[in-house]
Amino acid sequence: MKLKIILTAFLSTIASIAIAQEMSFEEYNPKSTLVVSEHPTPRAKFKFIDVHSHQFRMAEQNLSDLIKDMDKLNEGIMVNLSGGSGDGLRAMLKNVNDNYPNRFAIFANVDFNGVGNADWGAKAAAQLEADIIAGAKGLKVYKSLGLRNKDSNGERIAIDDPRLDPIWAKCGEMGVPVLIHAADPKSFWDDMDSTNERWLELKTRPRRKRSATNPAPWQQIIDEQHRMFKKHPKTKFINAHMGWYANDLKTLSGLLDEMPNMSVGIGAIIAELGRQPKQANAFFIKYQDRILFGKDSWKPEEFPTYFRVLETADEYFPYYKKYHAFWAMYGLDLPDEVLQKVYYKNALNLIPGLDKSLFN
Repeated sequence: MKLKIILTAFLSTIASIAIAQEMSFEEYNPKSTLVVSEHPTPRAKFKFIDVHSHQFRMAEQNLSDLIKDMDKLNEGIMVNLSGGSGDGLRAMLKNVNDNYPNRFAIFANVDFNGVGNADWGAKAAAQLEADIIAGAKGLKVYKSLGLRNKDSNGERIAIDDPRLDPIWAKCGEMGVPVLIHAADPKSFWDDMDSTNERWLELKTRPRRKRSATNPAPWQQIIDEQHRMFKKHPKTKFINAHMGWYANDLKTLSGLLDEMPNMSVGIGAIIAELGRQPKQANAFFIKYQDRILFGKDSWKPEEFPTYFRVLETADEYFPYYKKYHAFWAMYGLDLPDEVLQKVYYKNALNLIPGLDKSLFN
């Protein structure tokens, strides 16, 4: 009997240990025991321009709340890419101009409904011109172009569709940049298996999964964008999210060399840069005139990770979203001259009418 009790207790202990060791990938989140120097960076070293922000309620929201958070971060100017068009855009501009005219810039958006109608290009270009005259500082194009937007016949609109040429030409004519987001990370098109780095993101956000027929191959959409850039050399393009080549800086270098009218923004890809500090540092130094700071989602608590990656030489510190990156970050330790260009000088050169005195 005693032996049976001991054996039962032993098996129960083994079972408890086995159960305790079973956990999902999402649950496993170990704390590092590595002892290294730490330099948390809650505030940017230099005043910066965020060229990639979204504020959908800017027509009526209290801008002073935004200003308080911006000042804490040392943000000089926020570029709101979600300006819309027509009356909605003008309402946003009025709120900004009545309260903080030099702290916000607003980009217009184009409505691609109606592509295929005989007069769509002329009307869309005319509306865009009116929006720029009203005060829009540029054009933002969402990823829906190339993924979801369809023409009057129900066909996917390719980014290099010639019917869109009047839009890109108008921006070149009026001297305003186009910030464009095309496709999504290539991993969203890859098999969702144990080798996919974005597996957790695709599991938690299954609508992000794509395929060669949903709606088209990744490379096809990216190539459409590049052909459009080359077709309009007089128009300045800011390729959002580093064109989804932040994980392949050698290829991105070649693309920048091919297309002198293309710059890149770092919104939502800091995790890619933070895992390759030596290569990324060399890339930033070489292309220091063509990289712009941007964050994308407006979450002030996430900005310090960007500052720390760009400014410090810290090693092995955490990212803030496990489903974006389950790896640790390393600082690029960029020189001050490069930081100033990335933080504000390049944006001042590309976006017309910004208050340069804020950065003296």
